[in-house]
Amino acid sequence: MAPELSSNWKKLQAQIKAESTTQEKGKGKRKGEEIQNQGSQSVPNKRQKVLGKSKSISEKSTAPPQQRHGKTKAPSRPQMGNVQSSRVVEGGAKSGISPSLALWAEDNGISAEDLAEAYGLGIQDNSMISTASDRPNEGLAPGIEVGKYIAIDCEMVGVGENGYESALARVSAVDFHGRQVYDSFVRPKERVTDWRTHVSGVSPKHMATARSFEEVQTQVAELLKGRILVGHDIRHDLQILLLSHPSKLVRDTAKFSGFRKYGHGPKPSLRVLAKEILGVEIQSGQHSSTEDARIAMLLFRRFKSGFDVENANRFPDPTLPSKSKSQSSKSKKKRKN
Repeated sequence: MAPELSSNWKKLQAQIKAESTTQEKGKGKRKGEEIQNQGSQSVPNKRQKVLGKSKSISEKSTAPPQQRHGKTKAPSRPQMGNVQSSRVVEGGAKSGISPSLALWAEDNGISAEDLAEAYGLGIQDNSMISTASDRPNEGLAPGIEVGKYIAIDCEMVGVGENGYESALARVSAVDFHGRQVYDSFVRPKERVTDWRTHVSGVSPKHMATARSFEEVQTQVAELLKGRILVGHDIRHDLQILLLSHPSKLVRDTAKFSGFRKYGHGPKPSLRVLAKEILGVEIQSGQHSSTEDARIAMLLFRRFKSGFDVENANRFPDPTLPSKSKSQSSKSKKKRKN
C-alpha cells in the first residue's frame, strides 16, 4: 500500500509543478516580458527578462506622452515655454523645461525669466526669427498676455520736399519669445512724397486699412507702460511715435558695449549684428519691422546678463551703499586707528 501512495504523491507533485510553470509564463506575458521559444515549457532565464524589460522601457520613453499605451490624452495643464515672460492664454508653448520644474517655479513665485536664465534655456534658439507667424496690420494680437519685456521697431516713409523727412508708416512689437503682440500700418498726417517701398515695404495700398497715428500711438504707449523696452537705436522709434520711455527700462542693442567690435562707426547696424552673431541674413530687400524687432529681442536674450550688468552700473540702486562711500568710510576708520 505504501509504494502505491508514494507513486500517487509523486504524480500529484509533478502536476502541481506543471501548473505553476504555466501560471508563471502567463504572468510574464501580461507584464510585457519577451519570452523566447513560447512553444517550449522552459522558464526564460534572468538575462532574457532583463533585456525584455529594457526594450519595453526604451520604447515607452521615446514615444510622445500623448501616444503612450495607444491612447491620446490632452495635458491637464499647459506646459511652460522657454524663458516665459509672456504667455498665450489659450494653449501653451513647447516645453523647454520639465513640467514639474515649471510648476514648482510657478507655485513658489519665481519668474520664468529667472528660472530659464539659471538653467540656460532657450538663449540660443534662432527658431523665433521665422516670419511664418506674421500677421500684418492685425493690431493687438488676441489671446496673448504680454510679460516683462517687449521689443518694437518702426518703418518710415518720406514726406516733405524730396521725401527727406520721415513719417511713421508701420509699427511692430514682439514679446520675449518673438511672438507678435502688435502690428499696424499707420496713416501719415503729411502727404507722402516717397514711399520708400523698396526699403520700408509700405505702399499706398496698405493705407486703405491703416490706423490713425493717434490710435497707434495710444496702443503702443499702453504696451510699453512699465515694461523693459528692447530695440535697435530705439530713440528713433520713440521719436517718430512722439513717445518717451524711462532710460532705466531701455535695452538698446545699438549701444551695448559687447557689440561695438562689430561696428565700423559709432554703432553697428542691426543687419551686421544679425549676420555676425546670429548667423542670419536680414534686410536684403524690403524690411520687416516684425522681423527686426525679433532680431533685437534675440540679441538681447543671448546677452541678457551683459545687458543687465551694464544697466545696473548705469543706474545703481539708491538703496544700496555705493562703493566709493563704503571705501571712503573704511579709509577714514584706518586713519583714526
